Amino acid sequence: MALVVDSPAPPAAAVSATRTGALQRILLFLVGIELIVLYAPTINWLVARWTMSVWHNAHGFLIPPLVAFFAWQELKPLRSLPRSGSAWGFLFLLPALAMHAVDTGIHSQILSAASIVVALPGLSLLFLGVERTRAIAIPLAFSAFMLPIPLMLTERLHLVLRHIATWAAGAALPWLGVDVFAEGTSLQLGAGALEVGDACSGFSTLYAAIAVAALTAYSSNSWRARIVTLLAAVPLAIGANVLRVVLLALLAQTQGFWIIDTWVHPASGMLTFAIALPIILWLGAPKPTAGAKA
Repeated sequence: MALVVDSPAPPAAAVSATRTGALQRILLFLVGIELIVLYAPTINWLVARWTMSVWHNAHGFLIPPLVAFFAWQELKPLRSLPRSGSAWGFLFLLPALAMHAVDTGIHSQILSAASIVVALPGLSLLFLGVERTRAIAIPLAFSAFMLPIPLMLTERLHLVLRHIATWAAGAALPWLGVDVFAEGTSLQLGAGALEVGDACSGFSTLYAAIAVAALTAYSSNSWRARIVTLLAAVPLAIGANVLRVVLLALLAQTQGFWIIDTWVHPASGMLTFAIALPIILWLGAPKPTAGAKA
């Protein structure tokens, strides 16, 4: 005679939770596809701005993967929490869609790009719930650093940075044996005049330095390191750009102004990132705890 063992049926609550989770994943996939289609022109515009040149928001390409990484890090400890969406997400999602709709009429693209930043916490609330959204609120806020800042909003800052770079380079060059007269945003050298334009203002380095400092401070385990990192970002970016202007002035004086129109000019721009960003990362690097030292 065969022995038949009846296995207990899974609890109704477990079956319901499994079905709910599967349904949420399907809805999330469908909403993701719809949003990609909806925002495809905006995403294309953002990529075009990020890849325009090293002088224009080149760091923006790094922001989405960094935001995703930090959000993933924060969500890992919360895997056991039940998934319960919150209707509060519509308080973010509806204004974001309204911003996008307005932008389709005025064709600014920046308003549509900003609506992505507004929509992210809304989508998180709808699909991940309040607790998980609270955990990733700061990483989501960092996505604002991917937005290109319109020149009309930074024109005055560009000019201030150009004056600072010109004045500082004019003060440093005589110590290197180069006679110079700084006038406005121009360095009058013996071989000619070197104009410090918007591309040499250091604004892109400044924006990238602030973004990296914010992300680094967030990942740091020391409040002192966080404060130092945030306070150091601006002077480091400005100092790196001043060094760049001094280097270009030295080359123009000794080699000729033709060198400004070669690869040296964009390479010097990369130098500012290579100087400022590693120092910022070092300042905010996680420090070993007392237990780890022991």
